Amino acid sequence: MNRIVGLILVIALLIGIAPSCGNDATADDAFQEHAIAAAQALVIARSGLQRAVDFARSRPDLFDQEYRTPNDLMTRQDKLSVWSTWSSVLDCVAAMDIIRGEWKEFNTYRQKHERTISFVLNHAAFLASYRYALEFIDLADRNPALNTILDEDVPELGMVGGTWGDFKFRFLNVAIATQFAARQVIHKHYAAEGVTADLRAMIEEDSRYIWRMGKGKGYLLTMKNALAVVREAAFEAWFPVQKNVSQWMGDTKVYRKGVDLVSGGQIEILKQKLKPGDILFERHEWYLSNMGLPGFWTHAAMYVGTPEERRFYFSDPETVAWVKAQGVADGDLESLLKQRYPHAYTKATTPQADGHAPRILEAISEGVSFTSLEYSGASDSIGVLRPRLAKPEKALAMVRGFHFSGRPYDFNFDFATDAALVCSEVVYKAYAPSPEMKGVVFPLTEIMGRKVSTPNDMVRQFDAQFGKGEAQADFVIFLDGFEREKRAVTSTRAQFRKSWRRPNWHILIQKAPEASNRQFGLGGQILVLGIGQEDGSA
Repeated sequence: MNRIVGLILVIALLIGIAPSCGNDATADDAFQEHAIAAAQALVIARSGLQRAVDFARSRPDLFDQEYRTPNDLMTRQDKLSVWSTWSSVLDCVAAMDIIRGEWKEFNTYRQKHERTISFVLNHAAFLASYRYALEFIDLADRNPALNTILDEDVPELGMVGGTWGDFKFRFLNVAIATQFAARQVIHKHYAAEGVTADLRAMIEEDSRYIWRMGKGKGYLLTMKNALAVVREAAFEAWFPVQKNVSQWMGDTKVYRKGVDLVSGGQIEILKQKLKPGDILFERHEWYLSNMGLPGFWTHAAMYVGTPEERRFYFSDPETVAWVKAQGVADGDLESLLKQRYPHAYTKATTPQADGHAPRILEAISEGVSFTSLEYSGASDSIGVLRPRLAKPEKALAMVRGFHFSGRPYDFNFDFATDAALVCSEVVYKAYAPSPEMKGVVFPLTEIMGRKVSTPNDMVRQFDAQFGKGEAQADFVIFLDGFEREKRAVTSTRAQFRKSWRRPNWHILIQKAPEASNRQFGLGGQILVLGIGQEDGSA
């Protein structure tokens, strides 16, 4: 639900990197930035694995046959709880693979502190994925029925059949146990320097668990032999599509750094299509932060527009009357927002560092923030829906959104509290039905014991309600990323409706996207020509 790799804290101290100065700073900046981002991603992925294992342990009714009624088949809801947990495990292990791949050449760095840091990052990612894989396998094996359930094909969560068997084969074999033993030797060589207490505690905890599971065979290896074992062992890049995809993901992420499939020209014309209150769904490929989020759409945001756009859009008599009823004599929504939330209003009207005007309200790692469309829309696919609500209700959604501004990002994905929010939670709560508004009822899904409404589920609901009286939103536009041609095309409403079924690795297997017939060109890019009445003009 957030696309920034550095998601949790500024944790440079986690890997013992101190800021450099003078000429050394210039030489080390790139290395430090990369290492800090990797450490942040490592902590996130490990926390995701920990949550998945904790949830499995807390639900013996799902993961332990002794707690289930004999011959009692799992319900669909039970299976979804298991599958969503399994999906998180897969994504987090894939993220660890990417980290390991980026730091696998630890012995080639010239500077000793760089060799130490690169090994520690590589080793910590190896240990975390190995430890929690063993732990999850141990829990799941207590219910033999899960051998079939976890191996099923689940398109709505982006999982293919046979994954469970491949996963167990990877982590339950002599080769990985041998590599673990070799890594322990290397770790002793590096552990004395460059490793803080926090990271050392993580490494030691994961190592102890693996030894207890009996996978560390205690081979007597010299440092030279240990390096050979780790260097010569095939890098176990693994993903539920094919071998080496995770490594390719890492390489492509670096290759496409700063390059998005949605073009600047498309963003400019998108501005002409959007209206305050619209909901944006975004896909940012090659970001580790997609991990643990089932489905294709992983980020949602709310279009609030500029003061001029809001003033024009909310100048209708009904909204003016509603604003006056809130105690604002001139009936101007801008006056109401500025009066109630002066700090948020300043943030919403101050140009960004790049000079672009804030138009988007979204929850990102920095918290609930006002960002520009150029920033938020710098993505690989964008879909937009327009709630079927009267303008006074959208004005209330604006007020609620401003109320959440500045709150921290919720890394626990807990919809039960407003103290911190994730991206879809901002949209969910801004449009929540209440005595004051009909609102939009979004679906809730249980992910590892927490009720959440994911961006992908929101799009799934649009698909299910389309053409029915219960429909709550209208289609606006779909910019569909096409990886092979490094561009996005404006696709059809029908394709957008099906997009929620795509797996996380969609762009690795995608065919050319279906372009809309209603289009015109702009520098080789294709964009939809306008919105009909059926798409909502409110």
